[in-house]
Amino acid sequence: MADDFCDFTKDTFILKPPKKSPLLLRMVVLLFAMICGIYICSICLKQVGSHSSGPLVTVHVVERPCEMTNVDPSEKPYIHFPKPKTFSRAECACNPVRFFAIFSTQRSGSGWFETLLNSHMNISSNGEIFSVKVRKSNASTILETLDKLYDLDFLTSASKNECTTAVGLKWMLNQGLLQHHEEIVEYFKRRGVSAIFLFRRNLLRRMVSMLANSYDQNAKLLNGTHKSHVHSPKEAEILASYKPTVNTTTLIANLKQIRGMTANALEYFKSTRHMILFYEDIIKNQTMLNDVQDFLKVPRMDLHSRQVKIHKAPLSLQVENWSDVEKALKGTPYESFLDADYKI
Repeated sequence: MADDFCDFTKDTFILKPPKKSPLLLRMVVLLFAMICGIYICSICLKQVGSHSSGPLVTVHVVERPCEMTNVDPSEKPYIHFPKPKTFSRAECACNPVRFFAIFSTQRSGSGWFETLLNSHMNISSNGEIFSVKVRKSNASTILETLDKLYDLDFLTSASKNECTTAVGLKWMLNQGLLQHHEEIVEYFKRRGVSAIFLFRRNLLRRMVSMLANSYDQNAKLLNGTHKSHVHSPKEAEILASYKPTVNTTTLIANLKQIRGMTANALEYFKSTRHMILFYEDIIKNQTMLNDVQDFLKVPRMDLHSRQVKIHKAPLSLQVENWSDVEKALKGTPYESFLDADYKI
């Protein structure tokens, strides 16, 4: 009886611990992880805030300079890698560019010659940019304009794509070129600009062209429109129908003046890299255009122009007072202009 009582009390008072709930443990772990995550995030945000309040660090990317190997040392001053401000040369950034200028006088074939050059996919000749008075007002404005041109930031209808390999302009001798020749020669040497002289051998033909063009500025023979250059034989025929009268009193002086201008230009710029061309020679032999392309170091291409020559007849049929002109030039240094002609 006593044993039974003892057994009862043992079974009654020995308490087994309750089993822990797995759900409760998971909740505790999750809560701990959330608290740790919030703490770590707050520390990171404080660090980012402290960095952003400080000075910004500027990272400078050093561009590798463009170079050309296997180039004759004498050619290096004429090889350029412009970095225009108005556009990016993209994949052509390291394509070399040559700088040039066409020196000429009005009605010497320079317009026709320039259209030939611009028919080349890699050449951009930007016309008479110094026909605008403000650009040639002094040496400083001239050089500033040249900088803009050769930095490829002077955009005209002749501007090509970013892969242009020769860029230049057409520059008349009376557009500040001779007046500021010292500063311009120094600039050409410093920046490696090449000069292309284009003149006419027969200055009398040039004078006839000048007089006819001056007349048409007022007469406007082409349906009330003045054109210095034409693109059809019919238009050329209409303009050539006018025969100017040459002032024989000032004829010799005018011829002497233009010959003196060309001689001065050749003398002033003889120390620059240059080539000399004559309009009549190119008319007779257009393979000379290959020499020009070689001079500019561009691939040879067949160059073409839509311009049509206006005065193709012999001079004796183009001048109203031809007999007076003959008398005025006979026995002078300019007598050869009466006979020197060429076939078109």
